[in-house]
Amino acid sequence: MNRSIRMVSIFSLLLILVLLINLTVIQAFRTEEYADNPLNRRAYLEMAQQPRGSISTAGVVLAESIQDEDGFYQRQYLNNPQIYGPVTGYLSQVYGAAGLEASYNEVLNGTDETMAVRSVWSTILGESTPVGNVELTLNPGMQQVAHDFMAESGYEGAVVAIRPSTGEILTMASSPSYNAQEIVDPNTSEATWAALNADPGSPLLNHATQEILPPGSTFKVITTAAGLAQGYTPDSQLTGANNITLPGTNTTLENYGGQVCAGQQQVSLATAFQLSCNTAFVEMGIGAGADAMRDTAAAFGVGETYNLGLPMVAGTVGDIPDDAALGQSSIGQRDVALSVLQNAVIAATVANGGLRMEPHLVARVTSPSGSTISQTEPRELTQAVSPEVAGTLTELMRASERNTAGYAGQDIASKTGTAEHGEDSRNSNPHAWYIAFSPSSDVAVAVVVKNGGSAGQAATGGSVAAPIGRAVIAAAVGSQG
Repeated sequence: MNRSIRMVSIFSLLLILVLLINLTVIQAFRTEEYADNPLNRRAYLEMAQQPRGSISTAGVVLAESIQDEDGFYQRQYLNNPQIYGPVTGYLSQVYGAAGLEASYNEVLNGTDETMAVRSVWSTILGESTPVGNVELTLNPGMQQVAHDFMAESGYEGAVVAIRPSTGEILTMASSPSYNAQEIVDPNTSEATWAALNADPGSPLLNHATQEILPPGSTFKVITTAAGLAQGYTPDSQLTGANNITLPGTNTTLENYGGQVCAGQQQVSLATAFQLSCNTAFVEMGIGAGADAMRDTAAAFGVGETYNLGLPMVAGTVGDIPDDAALGQSSIGQRDVALSVLQNAVIAATVANGGLRMEPHLVARVTSPSGSTISQTEPRELTQAVSPEVAGTLTELMRASERNTAGYAGQDIASKTGTAEHGEDSRNSNPHAWYIAFSPSSDVAVAVVVKNGGSAGQAATGGSVAAPIGRAVIAAAVGSQG
């Protein structure tokens, strides 16, 4: 064999070796990336030949599969799909899968390991693969109220309600939303997909979990918890001045509207909380210290994500390099950013005596016969603050609610927030926040209306977001009655 033939042979063997290695890597290590990828059309066609479990909540079917005349199973989204789109997600032949349809794919198509025994017996008996049905924790009435309030007002933002004692998510409304049926229907899918991707409001984004925003004064709940842990009390005296200079700078922070808090140069923490006086919280936040602020925020879950079956972005308190940064962070500005879900967890933790429960969206998975395959049990995470501190926070938040526009005697503890943002923050359209809970009804809620909704620069958390939160709490109370 001459040299040229030998070199060609060696080169060919090397190519074959590279091909075998590549095939091995793809088959053994990258199956999920390729074969199980929701954008893989072949995988979709395989799935369409098998039945698929339903997604439901409180007995209301949100998604199910119907067999067509060709024997393929087509996904259908029922019962107001626009209300649940960012939660259920979609399963499309063209655009793949999202939301719970993606994360619970193996459960819904029956290939999850929890159904392995059932699958073996089905194979032996020549039956179709048994599937799992996913039942959610959402309250349809509360979900409807939250969605309608946001959509009919043309608001961008989100609403999340949680049962504090268990962590069950009762409401998760994201606005703008989308109709999953219009994504999977061949007659509307292309135009719908183009419109959704062109919409500046990002309807394909779950604004409750995938977006973090400055929380403004709602973060004063964390600041107060940190202060109480460091020895402050509701009677502690703080500055009520209309502005305060940040340490080591010439920068000042002002109270809302440039007002002196309650018209006094010194006020109690109770008064400062009720009137949401920025200068007092800057002083207390600096006094409590950066470590206390970080530790308290972490105990309330800031910086964590949860396994909801939905994508989620972790919130942050940001870097706090000095007291000037700490002062800004103490009023929920600078680099502090939370999702609506995380702010709902904060309210729920106070409502639950300071005990943070793990939020969950899936109540249980059932078989086609209705028997339970798996069930989510309440799980305790951290004792964020003592029951005594939680009780103090509750009374401070009750007083805050009494001072909020629209208060009509409800038993609600709340905190509003009006969060400036952007490069020219003082002239921005602020995000309007409201976090609250009903001490007697085991429900907590967080609402954000981005950029002030239709109120623009005049927006406040009390005027824009609070009516939504109260309506959701009222729906919860109504459903319990």
